[in-house]
Amino acid sequence: MLTTSKLMPQGAGLAPVLLKRAATVELDWDVRQKSRFDATDSQGRQLGVFLPRGTAVRGGDVLVAEDGSLIRVLAAPQDVLRITHCTAHGTPFDLIRAAYHLGNRHVPIELKPDHLKIEPDHVLADMLRAMHLIVTPVAEAFEPEGGAYGAQGQAHGHDHHGHSHDHHGHDDHGHAHHGHDHGHGHGHGHTHAGHHDGYDPQR
Repeated sequence: MLTTSKLMPQGAGLAPVLLKRAATVELDWDVRQKSRFDATDSQGRQLGVFLPRGTAVRGGDVLVAEDGSLIRVLAAPQDVLRITHCTAHGTPFDLIRAAYHLGNRHVPIELKPDHLKIEPDHVLADMLRAMHLIVTPVAEAFEPEGGAYGAQGQAHGHDHHGHSHDHHGHDDHGHAHHGHDHGHGHGHGHTHAGHHDGYDPQR
């Protein structure tokens, strides 16, 4: 197994010809948000990735292996929900409201100028549709927002606190904490106002 413990964000400083020749590894967000994982690159090599705790790998980043070889990371398409506003009955401001309500639930969100993306969740999908937004399941790369106060690339900030949260019905990556108020600050990679808002679809 080829070990790598160095990450070059977006291949900064590398010549384009080196990036073009580099092997690639395609990973979904569930893997890329971990600091330690195994993978297989485009040359069939087994990789053991050991990065500083709290590091998240983004599409376009470059891993540097122990032998000096480069592996360019590709964000793999995965199941996500694309959220857009209804052009007939809504406005782009509806997406801002949606991002606020999702952030209050500690949901990783990818923000785009004309849409949002989150991981599949039928409860959240129903909430968003009740807000008159259009929710469409698609298979696309997922790059949620990084923390505003943490290190670049840290998406949740759970890992670097040195402890994990075990919320009922969720995994250990901080996905979709419905109805929980942690009451203490994390470097989360998504906007939240600290307290949940008691959302009323009729408001």
